[in-house]
Amino acid sequence: MLNAAVWLGAALFFAAGVTPALASRDAQALFREQYFDYLSGAVGQIVATRYFYWHIVCALIALLHVLAEWLYLGRSAGRRWLTLLAGLLALGLLGNSWLVPKVAQLHRSRHAVNLSPTQRDAAAAAWRTWHRVHQGWQLLILGGVAVYFWRATSPSDPLRFVSPGKFRS
Repeated sequence: MLNAAVWLGAALFFAAGVTPALASRDAQALFREQYFDYLSGAVGQIVATRYFYWHIVCALIALLHVLAEWLYLGRSAGRRWLTLLAGLLALGLLGNSWLVPKVAQLHRSRHAVNLSPTQRDAAAAAWRTWHRVHQGWQLLILGGVAVYFWRATSPSDPLRFVSPGKFRS
């Protein structure tokens, strides 16, 4: 349950705290008007990479927990819960290895000084599209983690007391 709570808290903090803070007027004042667009995006990419690392670690811990329950308690997780955890892990791995680098590359392209204005406009349009994909990706992950948190906090087979015979060596 602790892993699920930490995982959901991190996802909520990233989606509702960090991302809006990087686009706020306070960040704009800090980065100055002329550098704000580039710096807030660059910092956002760094933070998104770290968030996906955290997400991957939490997904692996959740999968190891399901494996330990199966080995030591004989409780097998349902296929849909394993699919959910495997899907969340896959979303984290793909997000970190494919989506964040793609958005970062487009962010650098739209601010490149060696491109023509039409090329920069095309890169900015592509960045906006991929940034929306990134935001949708985060919402999908947030929803999946919320479902996992609900599952972890309300198990379907409550075991109040576990007999010593349930443990295997």
